[in-house]
Amino acid sequence: MCSSFRFLKCLALTSVLLAMLLPTACRRRSGVFVIALSDPIRTIDPIGAASTEAAPERVRVLIFNSLVKKDEKFDYVPELASKIDRSEDGLTFTFALRDGVTFHDGQPFTSADAKYTIDTLLASDFGKSASFFAPSTNAAAKSSKGPSYVSSVEASDPHTLIIRLTTEWTGLLSNLVAIPMIPKDSYESQKTHPLGTGPFKFKSYDSSQQVVDVEANPNYWDGPPRIPALRVRVISDMNALQAELRAGRVDMAPLPTSLSPDAVNSFKQDQNLQVLQFPGSNLNLLTFNVSAPPLNDARVRRAICYAIDRETMVSKLLLGQGKIAHSILPEESWAFTQGTTYHYDPAEAKKLLDEAGFHDPDGDGPQMRFSKPLVLRIIGSSTSAREYAGVFQNYLKEVGVPITIEAVESTTHFTEIRRGNFEIAYGQWVGGNQDPIFYKDLFATSEIPTETRASKNRSRYSNVALDPLLEEAVKTWDRQKAISLYTKIQQVVSNDAPIFPLWYQANMVIAKKSVGNIHVNASGDWGFVKDLTIGK
Repeated sequence: MCSSFRFLKCLALTSVLLAMLLPTACRRRSGVFVIALSDPIRTIDPIGAASTEAAPERVRVLIFNSLVKKDEKFDYVPELASKIDRSEDGLTFTFALRDGVTFHDGQPFTSADAKYTIDTLLASDFGKSASFFAPSTNAAAKSSKGPSYVSSVEASDPHTLIIRLTTEWTGLLSNLVAIPMIPKDSYESQKTHPLGTGPFKFKSYDSSQQVVDVEANPNYWDGPPRIPALRVRVISDMNALQAELRAGRVDMAPLPTSLSPDAVNSFKQDQNLQVLQFPGSNLNLLTFNVSAPPLNDARVRRAICYAIDRETMVSKLLLGQGKIAHSILPEESWAFTQGTTYHYDPAEAKKLLDEAGFHDPDGDGPQMRFSKPLVLRIIGSSTSAREYAGVFQNYLKEVGVPITIEAVESTTHFTEIRRGNFEIAYGQWVGGNQDPIFYKDLFATSEIPTETRASKNRSRYSNVALDPLLEEAVKTWDRQKAISLYTKIQQVVSNDAPIFPLWYQANMVIAKKSVGNIHVNASGDWGFVKDLTIGK
C-alpha cells in the first residue's frame, strides 16, 4: 500500500511539473476549443504547401474553400461554384460562382479572384501545380513539367469563370479540390496571414510551438461554425498526446496517427472521453514486383494473397480499427467493385504454388519451396510496419514461402522501389486511391517508373489488353459507362494481383464527451469541424 501511495504521489507531482513546464503558447485558454494534430505544420501557405502534406491540408479546410469538393462517394461536386458545365468536346469548363460569398475581410469573392488563384498556381513550381501539366518527355530538363493541360483561365463576368484545356483531361476537377481560392493580388501575404472564404478566420500561427489559432467566421456562406474559437496544436509524441487528452487540455484528437490501436482503445475507460470509429479510405497494401521471379507468375502472387489471414490481423493487431480491402478504391467510391476476393485459405495457396511448379520438397509440411527467401521491404521507422512484416513472414512460412525483412529509412525505401530493387513492399496510399484514375496510375504500362520518372506503377505491371480499357476509362465522363469499364478493370487487376489490398485504416476520433455532432467522412478531412457542438 505504501509503495502504491508513493507511486500515485509521484505521478501527481509529475503531472503538476508537466503543466508548469508546458509552453505558454500551448496552454489552454478559456473558451478555446483545442484540437490535436499528429503531423507537423511545416507551412501555412495554402498554395505553396504540397497537397500530400496532411497538416497544412487540415488547416486549409478550416480557413479556405475551393471551387470543387469531394462528396461522400468521392465524386466531384461544386463548392464555391454553384454549377459546373462541360462542353461537348471536353475542352471547356464553365463555373458559375455562388452569390453572397465573401472573404474574411468582407470583400466579395469573384471570378477575378478565382482566375488570379489558378494563374498564380500555374505560373509557380509549387507541388500542387505539377498535376496540371503532362509529364515531361525531356529527361535532361530541369523541370519535370511537360505541356500544360490548361490553355487559358478567363473571368468572363464577376460570377463566371471559364477554364479552357489544351486536350481532354478528366483530372481538372479532382486537382481543383486542393486549390483554395484567395483574393486577387494576395499571394505574398497569404504566406503569413491566410485569408480565405472558409468557416474559420485566421488569427495567429506560432511555428516554434506548432500552434494555429482561428476564430469563427460569422458571415460564412454555408452558416457559421458552432465553435467560436479554435486552436490547432501539433502533438506528435504519443505519450504527450495521451497526457494532454486525459488532463483535459485537448478537446479532440481526430485521426491520431501517433497512437497505437491499443492506446486508442485505452481511452474507452476514461469517463470524460469518448472514442468514435468511422470508415476510412487510406489503403494499406503489399506491392509485388512482377518483373522479379517467382513473382512474375500470377499464381505465386495469388498464393501469397490466400496465405495471409487479414481477418485475424485486423481483429488482433488493429483491434478492429480497420476493414478488409478488396480493391484499391474505398468502398464508398462511386466506381468501387470487388472483383476477385481473397480470404485466408492456406490449402488454396499451396495448391497454386504446386501449379506454378514450386512444390513442397517432402510433401508433408511447411518446407521452403524457393531456393532463396523473397525480400519484403518496409520503412524501418514504422513500428506498425515492423509488426505487420513479422506476421506476414510467419503466415508465408506456413505455406512454404520464405521471407526476409529489410527495414530501411523512407527515402531509401522509395528510391529502391522506383528502381525496381525489391520483390515485395509494404506501404500505404493516403488520399491518392480515392479517385478511380488511380487504376491508370498503378497499372498502366505507360506508368512504369524509370530512372528519370518516379511514377506510381511500382509493381511494374504491364497488360496490353488492360491498357486500352484504362485509357478509355479515364477519358469517360458518363458515370454508368465508366462504372462498367472500371468493373472490367478491377476483375483483371484483382485476378492478376500485382498488388494485394490489405485493409482500410479506420478514422478514429478521441474527444471529450461534451463534444457532439462528430461525423467524419471516409476521406478524413476536417470539414466536419465546422458543425461540432459543445455541451456542458
